[in-house]
This record gives sequence, structure tokens and C-alpha cells, in this order.
Amino acid sequence: MQEYSYQLYSSRKFGPLRNTLRMVADAGYSEVECFGDLISSSDLAKGLAETGLRMPTAHVSLEAVESDPGSIVELARNLGVKQVYAPYLMPEDRPTSSAGWSEFGQRLATAGKPLFEAGLSFGWHNHDFEFCPCSDGRMPIECLLGADERLLLELDIAWIQVAGQDPLVWIDHFKQRLGAVHVKDIASEESGGDEDGWADVGYGVMDWKALSAAVDRSAARHRVMEHDNPNDDRRFAERSIASARDF
Repeated sequence: MQEYSYQLYSSRKFGPLRNTLRMVADAGYSEVECFGDLISSSDLAKGLAETGLRMPTAHVSLEAVESDPGSIVELARNLGVKQVYAPYLMPEDRPTSSAGWSEFGQRLATAGKPLFEAGLSFGWHNHDFEFCPCSDGRMPIECLLGADERLLLELDIAWIQVAGQDPLVWIDHFKQRLGAVHVKDIASEESGGDEDGWADVGYGVMDWKALSAAVDRSAARHRVMEHDNPNDDRRFAERSIASARDF
């Protein structure tokens, strides 16, 4: 049976954290992924120990990796993290050309050097803007990853569709660079939901049977459930893993 992880960002409005971890474990997940400053939270370490959940992947800001890579390495080792992903760039910080995206990729590679040397994997988690072509037609995500072959990609598949691209094409294109994927769904226009356009996995418009088969053919070893703004995180966690088990 495929094991699934849970991105704790999905439950940031709920909690407390140790209750969230218990809910996630009870729903049938075996792994979680942290975000923000959670990697240094004592409640996270205690909750993982209490529930038996693993955390092989983590989101950590690029600034945190650059400013104190030694602490990130130590925390990762203590928590069992194998893959670290920088997750986001604010609009005002995003490059505006393919050359700029290549330079940003080199910045990532430089920041990741202490992690690589410690035996950890490091890379990038995308949104939609990395799949919007630059003026010369090149795709930002390709420029970024082209800077260093050691950089991994945690592919947020739904954001590719939001960008108007075909997720199946890009899963295949990057299949050897994928360390993990985000499993999420997009609400249909007819549903008229109030969750920022997202849906529980299997309840939206994404063809997750086909997408899951494509992920099977890639190097990705971790599938991380995420919903950016659920009204009920338990509902999302339980319904999504039940759907995913039918993929």
C-alpha cells in the first residue's frame, strides 16, 4: 500500500500541533512535512515521537538555510529529515528573466552546499509562477534546476495546472529530478467552494489516477497531501487519503 505524507501547512489554522499530529496519524498517514519555523518546534519533535509519524521531507525558508545551515542540518538529522525544500518566493523577489532564474538556481545550489555535504538532499518546491514562460520562451523552473544537477524538485502538481500547463508532461520531463510531489486538487467552477479554489483530493478536477501512475514512473518517493485553505482539516485529511488509496 502506498504511504502518504501530510503537509502541516494544511492545518495551520487548526491545532494545537500535537493534536494535529495525532489526527493525521489516526487518519492513516505515516509521514508529515513541516513548514516555516516548525522544524525547530519542540512540540513537533515530541508529537512525532508520540505518534510514530516520520518526517522525511521538510519545507525550510531559503533565508534560514543561508543564515544558519548548520542548525538546519542538525535539526534534520535529529528529526529524520532526508530532503529539504525551499518553498516560495515573494512576488517582489522573483526574477523577471531566464538569466535571473538561472542566477536564482545558483543561489539555491550555493545555499544547499552544506546540506549536500552532510548527505541531505536540497531543492525547490514550486507554485504556478515557475511555470509561466519568460520573454525568451524558457520556463523558469528549467532555468532554476539547470543551475545545478544536485537540486531536487518537489513538484506541486496542481499549481502546474493552475499555470495552464499539462502536469503529465512536466512529471515526465522532470521524472529523474523529483524527490517528492504534492498531492492536491482544484475545485470545479460548479462547486463554488469557499476554500480558495482548492478541493479535497479526489473531489476536484484533477485526474489523479493518471497523475498517480505518472508519479509511479518517476524518482519521487514521497507523496505529500496538501490543501491550502480547508474549512475542516480533519475532513480534508480523511477524505483525501481514502481517495488516494483508490488511485
